[in-house]
Amino acid sequence: MIVHAASGDTWGIPGPTFLRFYLVATAVVVAIAVYHRIRLVAGANTAGAGPLGAQQLAYLNGGPALAVHAALGGLRGSGAIGVGPDRRLLTTGPAPAGLTPLDQAIHWAAHQRSRARDLPGEQRVRDALDQLRTDLEQRGLLLSPAQRVAVRRWSRVLAALLVLGVVRLFAGLTNGRPVGYLLLTLFAVLAAVLLLWRVRQTTRAGRAALRDKRREHTHLAPGSSPAYATYGAAGAAMGVALYGTASLWALDPGFAEQAEVQRQALGGGWSSGSSGTSSGGSSCGGGSSCGGGGGGCGGGGCGG
Repeated sequence: MIVHAASGDTWGIPGPTFLRFYLVATAVVVAIAVYHRIRLVAGANTAGAGPLGAQQLAYLNGGPALAVHAALGGLRGSGAIGVGPDRRLLTTGPAPAGLTPLDQAIHWAAHQRSRARDLPGEQRVRDALDQLRTDLEQRGLLLSPAQRVAVRRWSRVLAALLVLGVVRLFAGLTNGRPVGYLLLTLFAVLAAVLLLWRVRQTTRAGRAALRDKRREHTHLAPGSSPAYATYGAAGAAMGVALYGTASLWALDPGFAEQAEVQRQALGGGWSSGSSGTSSGGSSCGGGSSCGGGGGGCGGGGCGG
């Protein structure tokens, strides 16, 4: 049915007609946004890229701060570092063999008597963390900044549609037109914008790798009371990487307290990403409830 513009219609477009096209445009943009999100955040199959170390897993699990704490756990487990009465790190033994760049940077910082909380600000530590992040991005386990921008691109288009709807809403109110269904639709569009704007840095492949490692190392969970002396420095680092700094407190509570390490337990579950959403506005879909020359819509109002 063709709805002709009536005298006084906002922008010369009847409310049902505007709302119908607005819902279609919103649904199309949401569908495209979800498609691009699924494609970009899937990550890559890294089976042939070599195993992930504790610090890489820690970065996936809790970012650069947890990677630093995993390195601290490994170095403490090997007896290479300690903490003094002034709560500053110190070296208690030579650097063990096979250190990663982050281990080397933190061991050097401990030799310089840095505080644990200041480690992320040390240039050598930052460089090592950047190297970790770049490797994870190349493996398809972390989204690069450019990929995060790409994921959000269609969210911006949806936000522009939201702005258009808000302008139409106020124009309709000023014109004395019914806007009830449009208002409900805008709430749904706002929810979609907020959901689609959220982008996890870790890809689905990265989260899958973490889940696999947790299943493989359930014995290192703090709740299992692991004997870190049995598992050595590698086990200590892996425990922190997979289960948070609570593992460092379990490994050496005196060191964790003196080094001012915040006790943080990271759960083993990952919720699914916010890839699906509603385009909203079903109350007026297809114009079935919004019939008739731009007038009232079942008493609830239409699209201004």
